[in-house]
Amino acid sequence: MFRKPALSTISNGSSLQGQSTGRLHSLDSKEPAQEEKVVLKKKVTFLRGVSIIIGTIIGAGIFISPKGILKNTGSVGMSLILWTVCGILSLFGALCYAELGTCIKKSGGHYTYILEAFGPLPAFVRVWVELLIIRPAATAVISLAFGRYILEPFFIQCEIPDLAIKLITAVGITVIMVLNSMSVSWSARIQIFLTFCKLVAILIIIVPGVMQLIKGETQHFKDAFAGNDASVMGLPLAFYSGMYAYSGWFYLNFVTEEVENPEKNIPLAICVSMVIVTVGYVLTNVAYFTTISPEELLNSEAVAVTFAERLMGKFSLAVPIFVALSCFGSMNGGIFAVSRMFYVASREGHLPEILSMIHVRKHTPLPAVIVLHPLTMIMLFTGDLYSLLNFLSFARWLFIGLVVVGLIYLRYKRPDMPRPFKVPLFIPALFSFTCLFMVALSLYSDPVNTGIGFAITLTGVPAYYLFIIWDKKPRWFRRLLGKSTLMWDSSFSLRTFQLIPVMGLPPPKHSLIAWGGPYHRASVPPS
Repeated sequence: MFRKPALSTISNGSSLQGQSTGRLHSLDSKEPAQEEKVVLKKKVTFLRGVSIIIGTIIGAGIFISPKGILKNTGSVGMSLILWTVCGILSLFGALCYAELGTCIKKSGGHYTYILEAFGPLPAFVRVWVELLIIRPAATAVISLAFGRYILEPFFIQCEIPDLAIKLITAVGITVIMVLNSMSVSWSARIQIFLTFCKLVAILIIIVPGVMQLIKGETQHFKDAFAGNDASVMGLPLAFYSGMYAYSGWFYLNFVTEEVENPEKNIPLAICVSMVIVTVGYVLTNVAYFTTISPEELLNSEAVAVTFAERLMGKFSLAVPIFVALSCFGSMNGGIFAVSRMFYVASREGHLPEILSMIHVRKHTPLPAVIVLHPLTMIMLFTGDLYSLLNFLSFARWLFIGLVVVGLIYLRYKRPDMPRPFKVPLFIPALFSFTCLFMVALSLYSDPVNTGIGFAITLTGVPAYYLFIIWDKKPRWFRRLLGKSTLMWDSSFSLRTFQLIPVMGLPPPKHSLIAWGGPYHRASVPPS
């Protein structure tokens, strides 16, 4: 497989003569312009980092249905213990990612760390499953919650039509995609505002709950461990519910290249965010049980709304609005972060090269953002989203456990690697063991769903050899890929968006497509 030599062009189609040098010539002068690399700018400060983590972790789950943990643990006391344990375990995982983020200074999160530790095949499988199923389905699910709760105040006396929910959801997804395509700064500013709204929403629940405790409303905490005993079958599912509620602590590592002073800001932002979220989640659940019995909580479709209706009267209408804003923030943070994974995977040759292009003026990885839009819309209107997420929950934690195993492996494989932030070895050992043990246990407790998820994940192996390794592709196959290349190039570079070349990188040994377009991938900062 080979790459065709690339010609530098500008958006009006005129060609620049000579070899590509990474610079644009002035249109009104014979003097060449100063060479300027087009890279993702470092615009993620400490506060924006905290807002990305908190804003992505706190989604719809804590407000709508925390009953998964209660159902699978069997008692109020065990559910509160599991919320706390999942928070501490998430903090351990986040600290491991903080070490990886400060010693491997590349964006991409899971994909980058698996690639660095274990090579291209497992890294490709990770990004393959993320691109095709996990991210579109996860975005569609959280977006559906946004659509439902933003319409809730307008349909108080009747059921909300499914079509209306999906249409407003589609509008929300499109707004998020456009926002992340246009400006990193504005996306980050809106994330800070939405994070503030999430914290206000949690305080709206915690403060009345504390007042209930002061009044002596503790009847649901008496015999807190009475009830159904937690079973070995239920613990993995309770673990998934808890860790799903905390998932998002790893997203800052997806944008490492855009973080100011990452050696300091990544660990600090992670620690501050996880403490805030863990304390907030546990106190929120305590607040629920001051007003709602375990039986009522299990029967409620929207726990926060039920809680608000009991204590707040007409003010309870504000809760769906805050839930919707919370979902919108999770959508924004997720798209902002995961698009960087696709951008990096493209830069490594595992996805089409157009996905590693950066907008010349806005400095956003625009194609890597836009590629999620059609896939998410397909999931939104055709897929059984909740079942799909259940199939693939185990895959997420399998790969996160693998990443942390990779941290231990790199300690021995590359002991001289600079590590500005280093965690005690027992933390990654405990975290990876817990993740992999629960993943293995879930194969026993829910063999059908996890087996389907495992099979879907394994499809990445033949895909890797078909698209990446196999050099002697038939002519018709290469012609089909070439047509897709031209379609992407014309859509992004000539009609709507201006992208310019950034030179200096050797092509990877194996790449998805021998792209022949007029651009090169953006430069990679040193690790």
